[in-house]
Amino acid sequence: MKNIIVLSLLFFAAFFKAQFSVNVKAPSDFNASEAYLYKLNGSKDLIIDKAIKKNNAWDFNVKEKYEGMMKIFFPEANSSVSFVTENSNVSLSFTSKNGKVAKTDYLDDVNKIFYGLQDQQKKKEQILPALYQIVTFYREDSPFGKALNDEINNLNSPIQYNKSEHTFIDYYVNNYSKFLSETAGVKSPNNDDIINFLNTSNNFLETSSLLRPILISFLSNSNKASLNVETDKLLKTVNIETPRGQTVLSELIDIFDVYSLKDLKTKYLAEAKALKCTINERLSGTIKSNDNTAIGAVIPNYKFLSPLNTKAKSLHEVKADKKVLIFWASTCPHCEKEIGEMITKYAELKSKNIEVVGFSLDTDKTAYADKVKLLPWINDTELKGWYSSYVETYNIHATPTFYVVDASNKIVATPDNFLEVLNFLGLK
Repeated sequence: MKNIIVLSLLFFAAFFKAQFSVNVKAPSDFNASEAYLYKLNGSKDLIIDKAIKKNNAWDFNVKEKYEGMMKIFFPEANSSVSFVTENSNVSLSFTSKNGKVAKTDYLDDVNKIFYGLQDQQKKKEQILPALYQIVTFYREDSPFGKALNDEINNLNSPIQYNKSEHTFIDYYVNNYSKFLSETAGVKSPNNDDIINFLNTSNNFLETSSLLRPILISFLSNSNKASLNVETDKLLKTVNIETPRGQTVLSELIDIFDVYSLKDLKTKYLAEAKALKCTINERLSGTIKSNDNTAIGAVIPNYKFLSPLNTKAKSLHEVKADKKVLIFWASTCPHCEKEIGEMITKYAELKSKNIEVVGFSLDTDKTAYADKVKLLPWINDTELKGWYSSYVETYNIHATPTFYVVDASNKIVATPDNFLEVLNFLGLK
């Protein structure tokens, strides 16, 4: 009996032991302390662990099995580093420049192979065609001619690795090459090829970062007239009552949002809401974000961090007959144009008891400060870019994004630009 108990304890100890560890070393001048570890689900980063720097390093222990792309985000530096794991230990270090991650050195075998292949693929696509042209101008027996031919041969010689041991790497390399590579002379897959792949792929699809760009390629293959039919065909094949089908549906709804394909977004969002089966976390989040920002919904409140031009503590505390919300960034050219027009109209808006509230997706404190000092309306930022908490809450996929809310904080309009804001308010 005693032996059975001991064996049981050993079993549970092994069960709860970390599947793998992630060790990250930073230079002494990298000032960030907190770090967050993310895994991937389609195009969504999901946080799974947090660590505090000790001796210029961070250590994470991942308790669940995972193979695919991962990312570590340093919020204080607003910088990140990406890597892969095959449910295996990860070790890397990096240099910094201007407080950001600069060059990353991958120390474990999996990442050495993966990023070696990535580097080679990039050079094949961008440099190899030029080398073929240049080499014709040099004698083969000249020093430079020999060097050119050596590099051409090197780029055409695949990096050798054990495919049976490195299944995720093999999956990523093969499918990137097939579906996303721009190698000259290679025929692009058609939509039937893509549908078959999305339907039959293993779970590496969700953890590989390939899903969204392949879906965009799928939509690009379809003209406007056939987009509905092609999308229906895809979703019928992958079956939106399955986790894979729901993840694909969620990605498509977000893509339609990004590209302002409102009719398609409305159609497939309605299909998502009509599902009677269990909805996975990915699709559930998409539905919630859209419900938060639907016409007639009370816009979720936001507690300001360091607001400018107001004494209000939160979005709902800002009192006005109407509020125009703009999500923007100082690095966004479209925002620059829209904000310029807003400045000229702001006095007229204020005279009609209409307030503007800006939420910045900036990451650089200086760039934000330089821009925001010119803006007369309420502004706030987390300086976390697309990791800002309000990105998910307010369903932000692009900048600028506008909402108009009434005095009771109900959403009354979702204009595409400031001109539509003015038209809605009758101020053009």
